[in-house]
Amino acid sequence: MLVYRGMDIGTAKPTLAERAAFRYRGIDLVSPAEPCSAGLYLEAARAALRDAADSGCGLLVVGGTGLYIDLLLHGLSGDGAPPVPADLRARYAALLAEGGPAALRAEAEHLRPGVLARLADPENPRRVQRVLERLALGQDPVPTRETTGPGLLPPDTPCAVLAIPAAPLAERIARRVDDMFAQGLLDEVRALRQAHPVWSSTASAAIGYAEAAAVLDGALSPAEARERIALRTRQLAKRQRTWFRGRLPDVPRIPAPADEADVPRAADDLERLWQVPHSET
Repeated sequence: MLVYRGMDIGTAKPTLAERAAFRYRGIDLVSPAEPCSAGLYLEAARAALRDAADSGCGLLVVGGTGLYIDLLLHGLSGDGAPPVPADLRARYAALLAEGGPAALRAEAEHLRPGVLARLADPENPRRVQRVLERLALGQDPVPTRETTGPGLLPPDTPCAVLAIPAAPLAERIARRVDDMFAQGLLDEVRALRQAHPVWSSTASAAIGYAEAAAVLDGALSPAEARERIALRTRQLAKRQRTWFRGRLPDVPRIPAPADEADVPRAADDLERLWQVPHSET
């Protein structure tokens, strides 16, 4: 969600001071009204890699979205599916907004019983929505994964997962939600809606932003919104852990910093990993 301009507080986007100290790429690519695809992400990543190589600077890829890590390492899915019509995508986006992920799963099982068992991550609403779109278009709902070519990064690129137990993670998520509201999330969403009355389906469903919009519309109380944001974030973290266990089971797990005083230890652990010759990682 860092790709969306103006969606800063709810995504914990790097501050202006942080961007002055280090050059960040892959953020502020589109407005909330525009769709963002894996192809657009790869274009931005390719440009960043090229610029880093030309300047001789090191480049760190960070983030928790497993799909994008997969794209960098293995390439873009090449199943040949045509673009999804806007009205069809809007139909299932509305179903998600009204009934949540459970409504999408129920519709998928109604249309094709057992189809969700073929998904690696059936709890991911985006994956289920894509299944519904494919079914409506008469396509294989879960095509065999093929790629258009190798990924942008060498397969032996050092990679690590910062691991944190579920209980302290839930505490951090709760504090983070409180910080978002204290920093002015509702005001940010109000201003963005004035600038962009219609948002893309992805931006409008973003964790924190969907709930803030519901508060502004009177559909949720602030307390209900905070609870829902925290729940959706915990669910996202669980999906991320499941994804990395399944797709990158051999990647080293480094304990995440317990607090600010522990950050140097985690940084040292990562640096030691990166200094190991690639063939040994």
